[in-house]
Amino acid sequence: MAIRKTAGYAWNIISLIGMILAVTATCAIIVFLSYEAITGVEKPYLGLLTYFLFPGMLIFGLLLVPVGAWRVRTQRRKAIIEGMASLEEEIPQYPRLDLNEPSRRHLFIFFIVASIIFVLIVSIASLKGFEFTESTSFCGELCHTVMEPEHTAWSNSPHAKVKCVECHVGPGAAWYVKAKISGMRQLFAVAFHTYPAPIETPIENLRPARDTCEHCHWPEKFYSGRQKVFYHYAPNETNMPREINMLINIGGTPKTPHAKGIHWHIGTEVKYIARDKKRFDIPYIAVMGKDGKITEYMDTDKPLTKDEVTKGEKRLMDCTDCHNRPTHIYRSPSQEMDENFVSGHIDQSLPFIKKVAVELLSKPYKTSSEAMTSISKGIPEYYEKNYPAVAKGKAAAIKKATVEIQEIYNRNFFPAMKVSWSTYPNHIGHFYSPGCFRCHDGKHKSPEGKVISKDCNLCHTVLDQKQENIPAGTQVKNFVHPVDIGDELYKTNCSDCHMAGGHDVTSEGSGTIPKH
Repeated sequence: MAIRKTAGYAWNIISLIGMILAVTATCAIIVFLSYEAITGVEKPYLGLLTYFLFPGMLIFGLLLVPVGAWRVRTQRRKAIIEGMASLEEEIPQYPRLDLNEPSRRHLFIFFIVASIIFVLIVSIASLKGFEFTESTSFCGELCHTVMEPEHTAWSNSPHAKVKCVECHVGPGAAWYVKAKISGMRQLFAVAFHTYPAPIETPIENLRPARDTCEHCHWPEKFYSGRQKVFYHYAPNETNMPREINMLINIGGTPKTPHAKGIHWHIGTEVKYIARDKKRFDIPYIAVMGKDGKITEYMDTDKPLTKDEVTKGEKRLMDCTDCHNRPTHIYRSPSQEMDENFVSGHIDQSLPFIKKVAVELLSKPYKTSSEAMTSISKGIPEYYEKNYPAVAKGKAAAIKKATVEIQEIYNRNFFPAMKVSWSTYPNHIGHFYSPGCFRCHDGKHKSPEGKVISKDCNLCHTVLDQKQENIPAGTQVKNFVHPVDIGDELYKTNCSDCHMAGGHDVTSEGSGTIPKH
């Protein structure tokens, strides 16, 4: 047979299997690369096949061809030496390359052309594979169940256009290698289901924020205050609007003439010791002044001993100590409802819609489908029972509100990973988390008697406030609580009430769904 003669030693089952694998893998790579180039769609599992499985299959197949040929050649040579086969021709110990012989010359040319094609395909696949491992679809969608909460939160955050690796890896080969080694451990954990649920934070050995965040948000550019208006709505029948107009004292760093405000913290060397892994309990703080003198502040309620201070891990404060959720942001049901009122996605005129929605969203559900069913039934049934005229006249608005509230759940609750909006507290501010008050609690004192102040005006100034308990036209200078709680406003942290039991407790209490 001509084909068998041309193939020579490669005419064997092992080499033929290798050829079939190599040709199949090559065609699959070309087809899938073309599909991606034409459609522009990145699919994580398709990428896994195109950039890892098929190139591996191609290399394995090509390795089988010479292995099979060498095996056949060795067997024939051994048979001739032992006299078990007729000596048709001498088979030397090593193959000869005689280009004067047409069949071998053609085979050699084929080998060169095939090698060039192989190198091109593998090179393209390797480059695209590297690019794929740097993509957000690889990081967030490949391990769907595990990373669904973080990927969903990222996709709805201000950093949704920033790739995961730009923050979690950053530039440089050293951190890239560290990330891939860490990724192998994570892959093992996913494969054998040994990962914790929910995923623990903060992440150990995360690259310092100064190497990543400050590529875009360098401290020197912060130099002034920023006005911000906070829109809230009361959980009452009319969903009454509330508004706080505030000047945020962002400030600058000691490297600038505006060495005051919030960002003073990262312009000054501040170190602290946390008693817990979550960094909620901070009993010790050390601040280096401009003259190099270090001032130590100790929690007067639960101070550390000198030995504990000496042995304790002192962390240098950076962006992530306050901006600990810069991208993977989960919002409370109350905050989500406020934003949906402002955007017009939910009709504010629906009676008690905020309170009803917060109550339904805050219930414990075993699965997302159970939550979807409860919300889809709970909203319409409430209006049919308590506001039949509204149920009839605003049916479309109620239906749209129901869909939006289900979306709120899908963005902030993930029963499969035991994650809810309150699982990962955000330290910016102090409403749902101790945040600023971890240090600014009025209880951290230096040996000289200096106290880290709890004065709200250090960070922000209230310019104006509109609320149901503030007479129209009244100019307020300090924050007014919607309910008169007396001195508790200054004695108790906001999060002590608003995160009671890990639930979103509104200013009027969560209670039960109101009845008309």
